[in-house]
Amino acid sequence: MSFVPHSPDDRKAMLEALGLASADDLFAPIPDALRIPSVDLPPPLGEMELAGHLASLAEVNHPLSSYSSFIGGGVYRRYIPAVVRSVLQRPEFYSAYTPYQAEASQGTLQSIYEFQTMMCELTGLDVANASLYDGGTALGEAAILALLHTERSRIAVVEGIQPEHKAVLDTMLRARHVACDVIPLTGGVLTKDAVEAVLTDDHAALIVPEPTVYGTVLDYTELPSCAHAVGALALADADPMSLLLVTPPGAVGFDVVTGDGQQFGIPASFGGPHVGYMVVRDTLIRKIPGRLAGATVDASGDRAFTLTLQAREQHIRRERATSNVCTNHALMALAATVYMAEMGAGGLKGVASRSASAMHHLSRALSDLPGFSLAYPDAPYLWEAVISLPGDAEAFSAHMRQENILPGIPLTRLVPSAAGSQLLVACTEYTTPAAIDAYAAAARSWRAA
Repeated sequence: MSFVPHSPDDRKAMLEALGLASADDLFAPIPDALRIPSVDLPPPLGEMELAGHLASLAEVNHPLSSYSSFIGGGVYRRYIPAVVRSVLQRPEFYSAYTPYQAEASQGTLQSIYEFQTMMCELTGLDVANASLYDGGTALGEAAILALLHTERSRIAVVEGIQPEHKAVLDTMLRARHVACDVIPLTGGVLTKDAVEAVLTDDHAALIVPEPTVYGTVLDYTELPSCAHAVGALALADADPMSLLLVTPPGAVGFDVVTGDGQQFGIPASFGGPHVGYMVVRDTLIRKIPGRLAGATVDASGDRAFTLTLQAREQHIRRERATSNVCTNHALMALAATVYMAEMGAGGLKGVASRSASAMHHLSRALSDLPGFSLAYPDAPYLWEAVISLPGDAEAFSAHMRQENILPGIPLTRLVPSAAGSQLLVACTEYTTPAAIDAYAAAARSWRAA
């Protein structure tokens, strides 16, 4: 059974049309040093045998549900109500590429409109776009928005941005030859003096993580005024679940809020796909990238939804485009929308509160063990924190896996400059008191060994 669509005659005809004698001639422009002479493939399998082989490969993977997991670092295992998967499996949603024809996509457009409305409610800002690919993309696009709005040449970033987000941001800024200045934390805490010491009239934006990659929650109430004092925009890279427990950035003066919505109805899935969000003040509405769905009325006077204010290259002149983003992560945004609608404001806050309570319970239990402590004891945290261990974090992780526990992420994997004894630990609503007790007991046995 072959999955190669072209027959030998097809390939011969294509080579003749190109004026080539063989496939080797087709790849001749590629330098020999970059070419593999041959690929040693196994013999072909029938469909049944191939399905069995793939199943055996899949069995090598261990889902998070098979462990007691304390892994976070930007991707979390959260409970997803059955209604989320049920809606996503409807073919009119999962098979649609993108709603180019507004008049034929009312259901999709309404779901986008609801997503935008919910993100505005969460962040305390005025206008959200239809979504972006992930949190990193959203942050990079927000930085470009600030550069275009202010016509300046530098960006200031507070230490502690999620590493994946920072990597995307750095790539997008490097392509524009824009400098990025990092404002340091002290003991996981940010001071106003540290911000004011870096910000200048050359900065287009101040970017603040909420919370940081260390799990610490920053006091950001005065930071927008620091940015505005030098004519810069204030941007928050915010975990949306955290906004159920802290003051929304829009309420204290931030101009743009971005983040990753993975915790809203999207499984961990080895790190993707996710959904990014961006919300801005209404004065920036014409600079927001991608697409935006609006509500209106049709010719009969009935409520209807339509795409509006699209600033992408395909719809306006290239030199006036704010971004080349031309679509949105509609299916993942739908998952987040259904999740938020099912949970409601009270349910979301309950998930966030329960997770934070579990992390504080675990940190107290670990702090009672000799050599274990919070790495940043003076900084507040929610459901994630850095724990200092009496030894190597990689060795500790290996020991805990033997106990069927994924204890967290050795921090050096995310922050190479971190101490080798530091572990980033996260709790969710799945973290039971029994799981915390088992974690502490396993940690105690490693200390004893």
